[in-house]
Amino acid sequence: MRRYFQVAFWVVTFIVLTLSFGRSYGGYAQSFFFVTFLFPVILGTSVLFNTFLVPRYLLKRKYFKFLLYSAYALVFSVYLEILALTLSLVILANYQYERLNPRTTDILWLTMVMYLLVFMNTILLLLQQYFTAQEQNRALETEQEKQRYGILTVISGRKHIQIPFESILFAESLGNYVRIHQAGGKSVMTRERISSLEEYLPGNFIRIHRSIVVNVDYITGFTHEAVNLEDLELPISRKYKQAAQDRLNSR
Repeated sequence: MRRYFQVAFWVVTFIVLTLSFGRSYGGYAQSFFFVTFLFPVILGTSVLFNTFLVPRYLLKRKYFKFLLYSAYALVFSVYLEILALTLSLVILANYQYERLNPRTTDILWLTMVMYLLVFMNTILLLLQQYFTAQEQNRALETEQEKQRYGILTVISGRKHIQIPFESILFAESLGNYVRIHQAGGKSVMTRERISSLEEYLPGNFIRIHRSIVVNVDYITGFTHEAVNLEDLELPISRKYKQAAQDRLNSR
């Protein structure tokens, strides 16, 4: 998701810059080529800033080094901007300086635009990381809540039945019902959907099939096609195979 977000951000940025320079150029062809020359500088500066300087120095509160290396990055990026401008002078203006758009020859203005885009991208990335961390914290709290109570409550035959997590072998969907198999041979039928049931169960339960959720603590063996609970064999479907294998191999 983060990769797609970055691609979308830079595609939109490229289009906006092309349209912005195109107005002052009086045409979008030259604007497109100029942005093509300038864009690697902007993108490279952003990558340096967001994948190296921010995580290694700013987020670790090494402010002096962050400011020092940011200054180095500023000087280097301005140098690359001048190279992009020189390339534009040669290719687009045929060595005639007056044919260049005044905005494209203003290094200070170009630098401000570049770092504005870099900072925008940094803020969006930090916000994305923040919301991702929040989601992970909520998932962890939910998992801890499940582990703390340790009981699954379902309705069976108009009664509320409480089933300890550790007693559940597996649950299987049977049409409109789900049968919960317990250690000792007991089972409970409920009208819960298996997808809803899966949400209530803690992390030691995994989905191995569209209709089966199993407690990994009771798995005595497994292959690419099935898991074994003592003498019982349960199939692993193609859809859940990779996730199930990763989870089982990590035990």
